[in-house]
Amino acid sequence: MGTPSEIRFGCQFYTWQMSGDKYRGKLDHITGVVKESGFTGIEPETGMLGSYYDPIRMKELLARQGLALGGLTLVCDWRQPAETGGEQQAAADALAFLGHFPGTLLVLCQMPGNDREHLRQRQENALRCIEAVTSRAAAQGISCAFHPNSPPGSVFRTGDDYKFLLDELARRQVGFAPDSGHILKGGMDVYVLFESAAAIIRHVHFKDIDAHHAWVGMGNGVTDFPRIVRILGTHGYRGWFMVEEESVAAEADPDTATRQNGEYIKTILKGETKK
Repeated sequence: MGTPSEIRFGCQFYTWQMSGDKYRGKLDHITGVVKESGFTGIEPETGMLGSYYDPIRMKELLARQGLALGGLTLVCDWRQPAETGGEQQAAADALAFLGHFPGTLLVLCQMPGNDREHLRQRQENALRCIEAVTSRAAAQGISCAFHPNSPPGSVFRTGDDYKFLLDELARRQVGFAPDSGHILKGGMDVYVLFESAAAIIRHVHFKDIDAHHAWVGMGNGVTDFPRIVRILGTHGYRGWFMVEEESVAAEADPDTATRQNGEYIKTILKGETKK
């Protein structure tokens, strides 16, 4: 498998985003915690950037903290057969920003709805919109990957949903950004999923759940993260592993949750990458 230098661990900003506006635009603080916790990269959602949705300011911040922009997440509804004007503009803004960060992935995530009515039509609509963004991104030399989630109104959350999704992503040449926690929440075997989808995985989110499907910190739940790292390592995966936590404790104190997850990475996962 890859050497330690080839396997990169970063932080997804949803850990702080759960607190509402408290940390919006507070990237000096967030990146300081990320760096202190031993991570080497970040993945913010566009809505968290505030004044840092400016490539010059972002580059200065990353240089100061010694961090990489491992990914940028764009969240849209994508409920219609084609992108709305607002969705097209949001994607255009994200692509213009990423034009200053060669090699950084655009992670595409659909906002969950309130139900799963008209499921197949909504799935097809989302995929057409995602493919359209990916096509425009590719023309600019930017790669994209789709990140499904697991709230009840998500249209890609069960095993049947993922079977359809993965076939379509491969056919449409859109990358896959799986999330270990969302896969488990959807009732799937996370290890089988990572093995079967390895060829199209471009980016990974790590978070843990317990036996009752409650969100918990890494190492406090049921997920064998070293096993996932080994699975992807055998397939030559060289992307990011982005850590996030959605627990009640993380919502109350995202900084402490991140430090604890960083300690898990240092003591468990980084040791695994040396084998």
